[in-house]
Amino acid sequence: MLETSPSATAPLIVIDLQTGMFDGVAEPPIHDASGIAARAGALIEWARRGGRKIAFVRHDGPEGDPLAPGEPGWPVWPALGQAGDEPTFAKSVGDAFSNAALGEWVAGQGVGEVVLIGAQTDHCVAATVMGAMAAGLGVTVVSDAHSTMDSASETAGEIIARHNAEFAKAGVNVVTTNALTGG
Repeated sequence: MLETSPSATAPLIVIDLQTGMFDGVAEPPIHDASGIAARAGALIEWARRGGRKIAFVRHDGPEGDPLAPGEPGWPVWPALGQAGDEPTFAKSVGDAFSNAALGEWVAGQGVGEVVLIGAQTDHCVAATVMGAMAAGLGVTVVSDAHSTMDSASETAGEIIARHNAEFAKAGVNVVTTNALTGG
């Protein structure tokens, strides 16, 4: 892990931390759901204290999907305490930067770097990392603030560790929550 701090103005982007990732109603919760929620909350507070902008990304699944618009699992997880001035950007594919409005919002912050947390590591987080890099942005991923579910061949913990290593190898700044928040 590179373990360097992102620039003081790099916005925090919270990817797909929606009710359906935590409540266990339609699908199992993401790995370490309560820990992810706590670390995401700490990072959101860290960003606010530092005057960083925060954006939330919400996956709009197809009709019948637990993350489909209007379904109980669709809203941003309320426990994260999204503020009224923190925008939500919708997407229907993995890469959050597929929504041009997110890229415009990031560009409007006047920085060339983003800090990413969220779900799912091996899908939307990985795709958004690649999308941000393709857009020429520097990327910091918080290694213990993204999660997924077990696959047929790997545990969620193994998937997360593998992706953290792949992110670092690709030149992503990989840091821990404690390294950023000092807590």
